[in-house]
Amino acid sequence: MIETEDKKILTGIIAGDETVIKSFYKNNIPYIKGYVLKNSGNEQDVEDVFQDAIVFVYQKFKTDPLDIRYSLKTYFYAVCKNIWRNRLRKNKRLQFKEEPLMISEITEQSIQEELEKKEQESLYRKYFLQLGDRCLEVLNLVFEGKSMREISTITGYSEGYARKKKFECKKRLLEMIENDPMYDELRYSNTERS
Repeated sequence: MIETEDKKILTGIIAGDETVIKSFYKNNIPYIKGYVLKNSGNEQDVEDVFQDAIVFVYQKFKTDPLDIRYSLKTYFYAVCKNIWRNRLRKNKRLQFKEEPLMISEITEQSIQEELEKKEQESLYRKYFLQLGDRCLEVLNLVFEGKSMREISTITGYSEGYARKKKFECKKRLLEMIENDPMYDELRYSNTERS
């Protein structure tokens, strides 16, 4: 359960309260800095990781109020740690000097999974938006749960052509995603966890 003080801090972060954010920064940056600098990072990396973690916590809290079973400080540290690990993995600089775990592996794994899910969605969105208008129209209708008959009526295509178009568009989307270097990174990190 989130402590009252942590709730106040989260509320301040969501509200964009500069005083709360500065205080949170001042109290937490030493831990983040220590971890990032020990693991191949520099001062700019520390700032970037902190900012990305604040954004992550903000987005998570806005969409799904956090049910943190640990202190906000511990949760935030785990988020920062996972963000930095992901960056090192992507940059092939993965060499950690581990510190004793401050939270359970389950919590850390769920944070890692959440970050990877956001990266997957971002990768998907990037290439989905590059599809042509016809593909976007057909796939959006498919995602809305429309039948091939409904899709053919809406688009003016025959059912057979709508089915073929759906197949071609999905195939093209998958090919673009699979050709992105990020895809291999995400696949690697998923198999690494299994």
